[in-house]
Amino acid sequence: MSTSEAERRLLPRGTLRGPTPYVIAIMTFAMMIVAAAGLALASAAGLVAGAVEHRYVLQLPDGGEGRLAAAVRAARGVDGVTGVRPVPEQEMRRTLERWLGPGGLGEELPVPALVHLDLAPGGDSGRIGAALGRAVPQARFIAEQATVEPLLRSLNALQWLSLALVLLMGAATSAAVVLAARGALDTHRSTIEIMHGIGATDEQIARLFQRKIALDAAVGALAGGMAAALALLVIGGGGAALAGELAGGPPLRALDLILLAVMPVAAVVLATIVARSAVLGALRKAP
Repeated sequence: MSTSEAERRLLPRGTLRGPTPYVIAIMTFAMMIVAAAGLALASAAGLVAGAVEHRYVLQLPDGGEGRLAAAVRAARGVDGVTGVRPVPEQEMRRTLERWLGPGGLGEELPVPALVHLDLAPGGDSGRIGAALGRAVPQARFIAEQATVEPLLRSLNALQWLSLALVLLMGAATSAAVVLAARGALDTHRSTIEIMHGIGATDEQIARLFQRKIALDAAVGALAGGMAAALALLVIGGGGAALAGELAGGPPLRALDLILLAVMPVAAVVLATIVARSAVLGALRKAP
């Protein structure tokens, strides 16, 4: 809503004179960083879940090249299995030595054999597991999704924590705007009484404070948003880029970037609405 030049001169001109722009800048920066972390976790969880959705493992407790070859032949003969990738015994031993050390695994100690299986989308895993159980006795048919389920639960919990933190910071920003609006009302109490005396309405007075706080919020949100974007670019040039390569995709998608870009605008809108509501409420309660 536009205001005349005479109305604008009733309040101090310019920004950065109070704490509002600084608070908005800090909160916008923090919200964008936390939101980016939550969105990256959501993207990583989706990539992990999609990668193991149709993948299973056939585990033979007592390995051996002969049993492994027989398991591979049996798996390739089951309808619904689209990919079979055996894990050689030497590779299994190298993997176990990383945990047990070079001397912790002797050549005489048997190691389990593994066969990675890809199932066709919509395939009946129960039927395929039963067929493999008949063809390869004592073998275990394990869904890879079950092995990463604890990781997915942790990622989902962190996503909800990120959302809760963003909402809490939004609430803190609203509280700071309310305090700033009430402080401005107390500072200009005499001016408000004069305006009431000459016939100004509460809506007209609230419009002045709303405009001032909106400008302060815009400056703060712009500064905080630019600082957050710079921080994310710096992070994206290092650790986040490596994480994207490991996960098989970028940590932040195009939709995620759009949501982050909208956050400073949302902070300004929130501050403006809260300021108007706080000022009108205080004016209507005033004697």
